[in-house]
Amino acid sequence: MPSFNRLLRFRDRNGNIYYGEAPSNALTGEDLVGLRIKPYLGNPLECDAPLPLSEEETTVAEVLSPLSETPIIYGIGLNYRKHAEEAGHPIPSFPVVFTKPPDALAGPFEDIPVGKEAQFMDYEGELCIVIGKDAKDIPSSASPLDYVLGYTVGNDVSSRYWQMPERSGNQHGYAKSFDKFAPIGPILCSSKIIPDPSALFLATKVNGDVRQKAKLDDLIFDIPAIIRHLSRGTTLRKGTVIMTGTPSGVAAGMKPPQWLKDGDTVEVGISVIGTIKNKMKFES
Repeated sequence: MPSFNRLLRFRDRNGNIYYGEAPSNALTGEDLVGLRIKPYLGNPLECDAPLPLSEEETTVAEVLSPLSETPIIYGIGLNYRKHAEEAGHPIPSFPVVFTKPPDALAGPFEDIPVGKEAQFMDYEGELCIVIGKDAKDIPSSASPLDYVLGYTVGNDVSSRYWQMPERSGNQHGYAKSFDKFAPIGPILCSSKIIPDPSALFLATKVNGDVRQKAKLDDLIFDIPAIIRHLSRGTTLRKGTVIMTGTPSGVAAGMKPPQWLKDGDTVEVGISVIGTIKNKMKFES
């Protein structure tokens, strides 16, 4: 069990990077930036024992990704029944798995660079799992939740142009693997605070308009099933991020599709955890 509750990774006004505890009512960038908090004396992600807090407070100037790096990002496609229906796909018998590379990781309030080749841009608000210790071939006698470090919010940014069958061969990964196409944050919430993720609510907004809204109990494959499946013959390394799927309401499912444009702002919020907010910056 991690020693933290609501872990915040941030940069102070002097450019120093720290970890600290975010209060339960600090859910947005506006709530977090400017906070005076006592940082941990060390990195809680690298220490199983509880770490002391500094006696001196420092000011949060910038909220960073809760992880400085990740070995890999897994995505689970078509994991909400209504999303599978809007995409015109049958309910899968096993989790639909794709990966995003480490450089897809981005912070909760960073601009997302969109290259000229990445067209038909879409959002996917998701609950993300962070693995806390290496896992492989988890036996039926063990609980996959024992391997969870915490939960955070993510946006599985996607270029549907590269996801179309004639370009992808029905493989999702490449369309979602561009640099910074996986912003997460704003904090990492431990399982002590979230014992039952299915009770959470997710909402995604584009320029303030609600596009996705769902309770997280609509998952086809729940979190234990996802983790157990991914561990089959494969080592899930500590720090691995798992994006658990998106509900209905993506741009591709609208008629006509409402693709993201340069300057559009996407917010993804999950109750208890908080909200990330990223602007799409198309390269000219």
